Amino acid sequence: MAKPPMTVVDRGSTGIEPPRPLGLHGRALWNSVQGAYRIDDVGGIELLAQACAAADRVEALAELRDELQGRAFIVRTIERLGLNLETIKPVGHPPGPAWRGGRDAD
Repeated sequence: MAKPPMTVVDRGSTGIEPPRPLGLHGRALWNSVQGAYRIDDVGGIELLAQACAAADRVEALAELRDELQGRAFIVRTIERLGLNLETIKPVGHPPGPAWRGGRDAD
């Protein structure tokens, strides 16, 4: 049986693509958030996409008063998504010397 062809994957890629094209700053925010939280529900993806699009607009408006309003929107949206809380914990053994491979510590 033939093996499927291999493809090169961007290290910054999270596997979940934004629903619309993003600029440099929006895509950086998207990759950062998806790398830490893996948002995959429709509502969460849309909220994150809106925040990322706003990040692109904020950078374009950096010299104007509207920048502050855009940044406030991004922060509020990140809070609504719960991203100001704890990130996903990696799967594996708990850190520290107390772990003894599943046996009770004496």
